[in-house]
Order: sequence, then C-alpha cells, then structure tokens
Amino acid sequence: MRVHVALVCALEIPGEGKLSMRELRMIGSDIGLRDVASYIQSGNLVFRDESDSAEVAAMLDIALGIRMGRAPGVMVRSPAELRAVIADNPFAGMDQSRVSVSFFSRRLPADALNGIMAPGGEEAIAAEREIYVHYPLGSDRHRFSLPVLERGTPRSIETIIRLADLGRKLEAKS
Repeated sequence: MRVHVALVCALEIPGEGKLSMRELRMIGSDIGLRDVASYIQSGNLVFRDESDSAEVAAMLDIALGIRMGRAPGVMVRSPAELRAVIADNPFAGMDQSRVSVSFFSRRLPADALNGIMAPGGEEAIAAEREIYVHYPLGSDRHRFSLPVLERGTPRSIETIIRLADLGRKLEAKS
C-alpha cells in the first residue's frame, strides 16, 4: 500500500467550519484509509491506501464535504514529494520559522505570482505545485497578498518536515 500525506484546507480558520483531528481521522478510517494518523490541528493526515494521490484527494474531499457542508479542498503528496519540497526550498538559508509553502492540487500557471503585494519585503517563488513564501517579519505580522494563495493550503517548513518524517516512518513499517 502507498503512504500518502493529505493537507486539508481551512479546518482551523474561524467561520470556515472547524473539525477536530479526531473527527478527521475517523472520516479517513470510514472511507477505508489505513493506519490513519493526524498531526497538529491544521488538517494533516498520514495514512496508507492503494489509490493514487488524485483519487485519495477526491475521496477525502467528498467525505469532508458531506460532514462539513462544503468540500474544503484536499492536497495529497507522497512522503518523497514532501522531501523534495524540503530539498528544493529556495529559502533554506533563511530563518525557517519565517518560511511557508502553499500546496496546490494542480500545476501552477506561469502567471501564478501576478498580483503580488509585498509591503514587508516578503518574497514568493513558484514551483510546479507549490509556492514558497519567506516572511522576513514573520508570518503573523505580514501584509503580504497574492491572490492565487487562496486556492492552496499553506504549511510551515517545520510542519512539512514533520509530515515527511511521519510518512517515512509509516513507509518503513511496510
């Protein structure tokens, strides 16, 4: 069975419908995912399933939509893909507590960074299905704006490292 990491959008945002990680794990188990584990209250699941990433994302999105009244959006990556995101981090030399990555379900268009506003010196770099952002003043004190980010789901580099490690450990149990 393949190991997958699901990144669910907007589970902890006020007004967007809060869902506990216990409920998220139960939904995953109810649709047949195996060895389901969650990591922090931001919608991260690590699990096994025979399906490919797109199929798993669709199954989870539908199940969550039924429970929450709207499909939140689910991005699925393999542990190897998360390790590649970490290795390709263009801001690796910066304070990693000030770097985040937004994940997208599809390849980003060439104009993904159009409309960027970075009054605090923020920098963004687009990859194939991710956008890396460096917040020199910290992500909690920024006024950075990039319209395309509304279609993705952000995670800190620290969270991505932890999810990749959890995925690797689950792979090792195979």
